[in-house]
Amino acid sequence: MTITSATVANPTANTATAATAAIGEKTISQNFDTFLTLLTTQLKNQNPLDPLDTNQFTQQLVQFAQVEQQMAMNSQLTTLVALQKTAQTTAAVSFLGSAVVVDGDTAALSGGQAAWSFSTDKPATAVFNVKSSTGAVVYSESRTLNAGAGTFNWNGRGTNGQMMPDGDYTLSITAKDASGNVTSIATEVEGTVDGVDLSQTPPVLKIGSKSFSLDKIKQVRRNAS
Repeated sequence: MTITSATVANPTANTATAATAAIGEKTISQNFDTFLTLLTTQLKNQNPLDPLDTNQFTQQLVQFAQVEQQMAMNSQLTTLVALQKTAQTTAAVSFLGSAVVVDGDTAALSGGQAAWSFSTDKPATAVFNVKSSTGAVVYSESRTLNAGAGTFNWNGRGTNGQMMPDGDYTLSITAKDASGNVTSIATEVEGTVDGVDLSQTPPVLKIGSKSFSLDKIKQVRRNAS
């Protein structure tokens, strides 16, 4: 904030103007004393034939106080954001080594084992398609489902009986209820958190080659040491 005043034709006024310009290069919260010094200097050197308006000084002080309050509030918000980031980081790191169940449809095939969880709110007839990372269907199976939660375990063998290589595979479920209407089925995957990416905000958990945000976690199980 700069101080406005009637023009006084003397060196002191010019010095005050230069000092006021310098104040703009610093934060207002660091220059309250300088502001008061300038204000006093202007009062001492005002033109007696054209005195400065006291109401103007009052308005400047009010404006200065309002800006300082806003800056203090911004500083507090910055502190709160930093604390929140710290809390998010601590929460994310605490998941390292834990077995978690997360929303998702991609699971890692390892040692001939890959598993998904799913749930449906009504009985249905479903087709389970397992796709490779290229999108090709490598295994397909039909099932009759009851309402509730279920699991789909895959031994890694394709529809042709050949063993598929380890890697990430995606499960898609197409289901219809007793009336022939398509019904949606949510899928979940389980894995061990083996990394945390703190470069993102909020941090994300790494499960194999996949990343999951904390809000995707449905269950947590601490692995036995």
